[in-house]
Amino acid sequence: DMRNRIELRHLRYFVAIAEEGSFTRAAARLHIQQPPLSQQLQALERELGMNLFDRLPRGVRLTAAGSAFLDDARAILAAVPAAAARAHRVAGGMEGRLAIGVASSAATHPIVPTVIAAFRKRHPGVFIEFVEGNAASLTEALLARQADVALLRAPVDRPEALRFDHLLQEPMLAALARAHPLAVKAASRSSQWVTLRELGQYPFILVRRPGAPGMYGNLLAACEGAGFTAKVAAEVGNMLTNILLVAAGMGVSVVPASMRGIQPELVSYMPLRGAGRLVAPLTLLSHREETNPAAARFVALARKPGTDPHFPRGRKNEGPSLVS
Repeated sequence: DMRNRIELRHLRYFVAIAEEGSFTRAAARLHIQQPPLSQQLQALERELGMNLFDRLPRGVRLTAAGSAFLDDARAILAAVPAAAARAHRVAGGMEGRLAIGVASSAATHPIVPTVIAAFRKRHPGVFIEFVEGNAASLTEALLARQADVALLRAPVDRPEALRFDHLLQEPMLAALARAHPLAVKAASRSSQWVTLRELGQYPFILVRRPGAPGMYGNLLAACEGAGFTAKVAAEVGNMLTNILLVAAGMGVSVVPASMRGIQPELVSYMPLRGAGRLVAPLTLLSHREETNPAAARFVALARKPGTDPHFPRGRKNEGPSLVS
């Protein structure tokens, strides 16, 4: 296969001869002797099976085939430094691809779109794609290398191959339809809130255990700690469906505080009392053995957003803290 025998030096020699119109001048330009230059051109012509030059008494002239080959040779030589530069940018995380997994319950927190926007501003050459799912499916996506990083709430489990960074935690709020009797009762208070025991009088809508076992289990444990066993009306696949069923009056729920902007005209979000230390974490998953430089840069930005000028500092007690 001639592609295995034609080297870049053959193309450089050929272009120099074509541009100089003389072996002598081309050899001087390339800082080599004329005989080796002639031998290399002859080797190139043998590989191509054609003459690239007509030999004249004084100098050389491109054949028709040589003229056509000159354009391609120049293009190939020009592409080499561009390819090397692009490889350097990809190796440095400035270009390439980044697959970000995002759980619906995590997407509502301002830090998620903010860190993605900050990353895009710093690395506009990186193509970003998104993988949607819950904690369980996104963990599997990382293990299968279908996602490079993932943002979710409480991890399902902690495979050794993955790194877990606890970025922040936020309060959990009671969520119930605005027409719900408990919401009407709470509205009569000077400051609207409900206790977990009050909420526990009604059936819960929860994100199913396989998808969010940590938050699911933590809520049930908080109910037991408050002296009752939670009644579960339905289990759904994600937090957005959870809110939809709450809005429809099918039950009550407990959700991360950053979800209070979802369907606010239909759903009341109120502080929860008597729930112990029931909080919603935000966790960043990545590979311990990182092979994607863009992913490494994303992780560094998400872990320490205050060091990046594109990333506004969070409110008190909402900044990232590292827990590996």
